[in-house]
Amino acid sequence: MYNSKITGLGFYVPENVVTNDDLSKFMDTNDAWIQERTGIKERHWIPDGSEDSSAIMGAKAARIAIERSGLTSKDIDFIVFATLSPDYFFPGCGVQIQDMLDMKTIGAIDIRNQCSGFIYALSTADQFIKTGMYKNILVIGAEYHSNGLDKSTRGRGVSVIFGDGAGACVLSRTEDNNKGILSSHLHSEGKHADKLIVASPSIKNWVPEIIDSKGKDISYFPYMDGTFVFKNAIVRFSEVIMEGLTANNLSVNDIDLFIPHQANLRISQFIQQRFKLRDDQVYNNIMNYGNTTAASIIIALSEAWEKGKIKDNDLVVLAAFGSGFTWGSVVMKW
Repeated sequence: MYNSKITGLGFYVPENVVTNDDLSKFMDTNDAWIQERTGIKERHWIPDGSEDSSAIMGAKAARIAIERSGLTSKDIDFIVFATLSPDYFFPGCGVQIQDMLDMKTIGAIDIRNQCSGFIYALSTADQFIKTGMYKNILVIGAEYHSNGLDKSTRGRGVSVIFGDGAGACVLSRTEDNNKGILSSHLHSEGKHADKLIVASPSIKNWVPEIIDSKGKDISYFPYMDGTFVFKNAIVRFSEVIMEGLTANNLSVNDIDLFIPHQANLRISQFIQQRFKLRDDQVYNNIMNYGNTTAASIIIALSEAWEKGKIKDNDLVVLAAFGSGFTWGSVVMKW
């Protein structure tokens, strides 16, 4: 059986930076309130009139990742695209990438696992490579949140958290079983689906019904039971990190870099304290980008690599928790 390793990384975020003070101009909030609860100082939002979308940002990140891998778009065998904010209700963004990058008529799938999306996407790509079906797979996480948020005071508990952006990696075949992805671990608990949700539009509550409600139906805005999500996140994060380490006969002391999904800096800090990890063993960038959902881990991984925080033979652990509920981890040897 083959193994898979990341051979190229890249990310893209819109140039438009929205600070907490900017948010206070159109909703009842302030910098201290946001930082205390989330750790976020600013985020990037696509400005009005921009060409950017989830697919277009994903393509921009992908071009960087492919170039850094030493390959061309013609060398890619398959596309896995993770997002909760596709350009269209259907088709998915993966096929748009195939066209935008002028690729061969390769297969493309979309992963709809929200904050755990990139972990699920990376795990899916890893299985295709391990079985020998594909050699080089493009994995993308991208989100365009800002156009779908309730930017009034009513929605501030959710809207201040999210940012726009995309990250990508090329996952390639290797015969070195001591390098690359060692294991991945995926879970779900659907009974809590309504705790973090965008309920509409859906086939049972389609656009005409929402319009006919004359503004009374706001199910198209994100809803989150923040306290419930936080409590579940810290439990599941801890479990799935240990699951990955145990599966590989490793301990917390073996971790060189832990990159959690950038949901809330307080969650990351709680996990860091629970596992007694040093600051240099954990990479967080939510302060500057907010929660970019399926893009958050791959943006953080790309940025950490660019800053030289990941070295050859480092043990890197990725973990995420989010809507669904879904959660998962990936353990890799760089």
